[in-house]
Amino acid sequence: MPLPHRLEERPLPQDLLSELQQLSTNFATGSLDSSEHHAVNSPLFDEELGWVGTGTDADVDEAFLRARKAQKGWAELDVKDRVKIFRRFHRLVGKHRELLADFIQLETGKDRTAAYDEVLDVLNNARYHANIAPKLLPTVKRPGAFPLITSTSLQRLPKGVVGQISPWNYPLALGISDAIAALIAGNAVVAKPDWSTPFSNLISLRLLQEAGLPHDVLQIVTGSGEVVGGAISQKCDYLMFTGSTQTGKILGKTVGERLVGYSAELGGKNPMIIAPDADIEKHIDTIATACFSNSGQLCVSIERIYVPESIYDEFLRAFQRATESIVLGKGLNWGYTMGSLIGPEQLDRVQGLVDDARAKGATVLTGGKPRPDIGPYHFEPTVLTNVGADIKLATQEVFGPVVFVQRVRDIDEAIFLANETSYGLNASVFGKPETARDIAERIDAGGVTINDGYAATWASISTPLGGVKESGVARRHGEEGLTKYTEAKNISAQRIMPMRGPRWLPRRFYGSLMTAALRLGRFLRFLP
Repeated sequence: MPLPHRLEERPLPQDLLSELQQLSTNFATGSLDSSEHHAVNSPLFDEELGWVGTGTDADVDEAFLRARKAQKGWAELDVKDRVKIFRRFHRLVGKHRELLADFIQLETGKDRTAAYDEVLDVLNNARYHANIAPKLLPTVKRPGAFPLITSTSLQRLPKGVVGQISPWNYPLALGISDAIAALIAGNAVVAKPDWSTPFSNLISLRLLQEAGLPHDVLQIVTGSGEVVGGAISQKCDYLMFTGSTQTGKILGKTVGERLVGYSAELGGKNPMIIAPDADIEKHIDTIATACFSNSGQLCVSIERIYVPESIYDEFLRAFQRATESIVLGKGLNWGYTMGSLIGPEQLDRVQGLVDDARAKGATVLTGGKPRPDIGPYHFEPTVLTNVGADIKLATQEVFGPVVFVQRVRDIDEAIFLANETSYGLNASVFGKPETARDIAERIDAGGVTINDGYAATWASISTPLGGVKESGVARRHGEEGLTKYTEAKNISAQRIMPMRGPRWLPRRFYGSLMTAALRLGRFLRFLP
């Protein structure tokens, strides 16, 4: 169907949209004759964007059957040949960046900058994993138990078929970046995107096919989390999940009972600390971006800010001014800085939490209401003060454009309050480098960003990133983000004589001899 004219700065090719709809039923689920369709609606307008197939248990079974057959040949390819495909994919993503950003905006309603963040993330991941895979995946020699008589090597084998369940808030970045690492490692992948945002995943599949990825190595099954997500968790050899802590616990129990590996990035209630020596005027726009990028709908978004009383009033004035300068809008263009919430349920959640805070005595410094004059699910960037412990959003993740600012006596109190949570995903510190680093090292979080909200930490892809406490397990990014999708095999060979010495050696001398040999090895640096 044609898109509304007011959004057609760059209309999507209708034949491509039709092809992606067919991918969701034919290639992905195997339901060649399926008439079960699920409507996909855009937050930007009241008309249907398109549809995808409604996956079933049988569709997931079929996807795994195909994936397991394809994975064997895929794993047998030399890693350098697999890497070539992802270098071509990297070029295709760059070539089609505008089209990808269009899809992201139409599916999520986010602003163009946030949409481009997703495109850049996929480019970053494709480049990084293509560069490190030839170094990490081939079999390598390691120091043996004893020089000369023991040799050992590390072999990395793919897990098999990796299951992936990704959310709606970053459908391209979280839908394909993790899959890139799993695929380069030699796995097949069966993925379930959130079915409110499936097309970003499906166009990635289309580009991967064009780059040369063999058919059936990546399967995308669209459907509900309960049916399709549950079935994937019951069949995969490893599970990658990004989403809520509540769902993450359920999936963790499922894969744990199967003794299957699991990586999860979950919820957060991310704090920011403003040090007394922070340059507020220099950083205030960055601080606002840390809170309101993508309308606050990202796991690493800042939701609470702790400010020492010596600079509290100055900070609050500057932060209110920066927040009120944010431009709300919609459309496939760069003309605004904050877009829409994903849909009516998210709008109701955000409004409900703000109303609860206001009713219990919190002060709405700015914002606090929806903006139907701009779009059906737009909500103003909102700053609260005087948020008491009995207010829900004091501890609950809002996942929307709402942040509260709290006055503290000093940095010690700020750090205590920042850590006083069951979450530990992301944190941010603003201040002079030495001051900020000292604070950062005392915060309980998987990532802490100094003088930025989260972008520097997220984009520093060579370092592993994830959550502690109830914010997740395992890591994406870094070498670990690739090797987690492999099984490490130790292959060791003994030469000349057995580990316990020759037959003629009296047993009573064995312990003394081995101890002396270990000391000598350390002295000569033969052993680690």
